[in-house]
Amino acid sequence: MPFLAYVGVFLLWPTGIVVFDAFKNPAGQFTLSGLSALGNDQVRGYFIGSFKLALISSVIGAVLGAILAYAVATGNPDGAVRRLYLSASGVLAQFGGVTLAFAFLVLIGPVGLAFHASWYYSFPWGITVIYAYFQIPLMVLVFLPAIDGLKIQWREASENLGSSAWQYWRYIGGPLLLPAFLGALLLLFANALSAFATIQAWENQIAYTVPQQIQTSLSSEVGLSNINYADALALGMVIMVAIVMTGYALLQRRAARWLR
Repeated sequence: MPFLAYVGVFLLWPTGIVVFDAFKNPAGQFTLSGLSALGNDQVRGYFIGSFKLALISSVIGAVLGAILAYAVATGNPDGAVRRLYLSASGVLAQFGGVTLAFAFLVLIGPVGLAFHASWYYSFPWGITVIYAYFQIPLMVLVFLPAIDGLKIQWREASENLGSSAWQYWRYIGGPLLLPAFLGALLLLFANALSAFATIQAWENQIAYTVPQQIQTSLSSEVGLSNINYADALALGMVIMVAIVMTGYALLQRRAARWLR
């Protein structure tokens, strides 16, 4: 009950307010004009920018994180290396926001200590490199249990029947891990889709994504402030995240049936 109360107050209630206000205009009257704004070219550009950034960073994070997770899983399960990687991944997966953007700015920004990367402020590649810093360790955390779930007996039975390593991964290991991999990919996608502080600290003058435009609509001092427009954008984000997380839950349920 305390947990449900917490979720209700800090998740369901704010979400309900956003959905309710998305159907109102600045005068408080109910209208669909705010939602119709979601169809114009400029708003579509913000959603495309969010989708592009989330897709690229999640694919890079999922592939590299899966490789790292497999390398960790093949080592000593009680060894220091595994404990070190898991501890570091737990910390780095939560290391985002202003601090991370500033660290990259100091390292490879216009006055970087290491060098100046000309692509640092290019969208989406500059911010994708920063996002990969927390996407990869997050993938390690969520995908490692699936790799650990592969039973050694399956590999031994496959080898006893004369199959090669490629055939094992092609017909046994790969299909078993695919739902877990896709589920983790969707989780990374949702993580990047809703991220705000990191990209806002990276570029606070130009809005490339929906969260940035929501912030502009809430706090602009040059006549762009419109809280109902921000609510409509937020409603679009809620719908996108809900679709992604539903797919994640379905894939995780399917993976759990095999990897018990």
